[in-house]
Amino acid sequence: MTTTNPCANPGPLRDIRVVELGQLLAGPFCGQLLGDMGADVIKVEPPVTGDPMREWGQGAEKVQWEVIARNKRSVSANLRIPAGQALVKQLIAHADVLVENFKPGTMEKWGLGPDVLLAEKPGLIIARMSGYGQTGPYSNRAGFGGIGEAMGGWRYIVGEPDRPPSRMGISIGDTLTATYGCMGVLAALHERDRTGRGQVIDAALYESVLQVMEGLVPEYDRTGYIRERSGSVLKGIAPSNVYSCEDGEFMIGANKDSLWKRLATAMGQPELGDDPRYATHLARGQNQDELDALINDWTRTHTMDEVDALMIEHSIPAGRVYRAPDMLDDPHFKAREAIIEVETERFGPLKMQSSFPRLSATPGSVRRAAPSIVGQHNAEVYGELLGLGEADLAKLAEQGAI
Repeated sequence: MTTTNPCANPGPLRDIRVVELGQLLAGPFCGQLLGDMGADVIKVEPPVTGDPMREWGQGAEKVQWEVIARNKRSVSANLRIPAGQALVKQLIAHADVLVENFKPGTMEKWGLGPDVLLAEKPGLIIARMSGYGQTGPYSNRAGFGGIGEAMGGWRYIVGEPDRPPSRMGISIGDTLTATYGCMGVLAALHERDRTGRGQVIDAALYESVLQVMEGLVPEYDRTGYIRERSGSVLKGIAPSNVYSCEDGEFMIGANKDSLWKRLATAMGQPELGDDPRYATHLARGQNQDELDALINDWTRTHTMDEVDALMIEHSIPAGRVYRAPDMLDDPHFKAREAIIEVETERFGPLKMQSSFPRLSATPGSVRRAAPSIVGQHNAEVYGELLGLGEADLAKLAEQGAI
């Protein structure tokens, strides 16, 4: 069984080589994004144990690795000993981009800090992901995605108002940081095209979350307003909620004057469109609970199919609340190939999200399944880039370096 797809699109980053250090989510997800866009991503894992992501995920079989490690080649290296550090340093010399998400100071301790690496290769781009950033009084603290979500303001506003802060069912802090890290890499590559110089991207978990907090800070700064948890709604934005139908839950977003008038007509109550309690954005916000109850009284007398048809007829943003089975059955997902099937080494054909975003001329793709074995490409990568043969690799293994 082959792990590569020779017919896949090579992607816009096909001439870029990335060395990915670190583990778990932020660094590896940044590597996944770059790999999906065509970069040759060399994933460096600790010998034997590998990245803990190999054992992460829900369900009886852990398959999350198959997504986050796709389009990567795995080599093993023990970064805790000089021989392993020297080996990785040689590997980085052949890279355009280095991605790492260790605690600040760790790379410097290993002799792999930006000062050393950029002195030897000025064009290198180094993406560093950490809890609090590389500077500041908190920089040396341990940081996980959830902590960044809390400090960045996300956790406080998520959940029901009468309950403690909640969380999303995914590690959004990590993936946001990885996405901003990837954005920084792309910008730095563009700058390098002009100047030939590399640089360091400092992506902190809490600041990545802070970036998507919309008006949370200026609202407080200007008016003293503090956003609070509001459950399934955004306070003052109505109607925009999940409503109960006869056979399930249905999302409707009609929080605009013209949309509300169309929804009132769809409900068979056009007079509500001009009712002073609901006619304007401010009025609907002030009467949000009452309005949601009114809409819910209507939706619960219809099936989801009936409501969906009316929303389409009246051009109102709406839709079912999907789970994985709904995504796999949906014709729009299928038409756009939003979910693809990858032939994996451990599980055979496996459905997963496709590469994203979509580029018209040089789209990304999944060209290679996730490596099933730690150091699976040691001979290939170390031989190709460093000229090491079997005897060299055997010696490194004896030293505990790989």
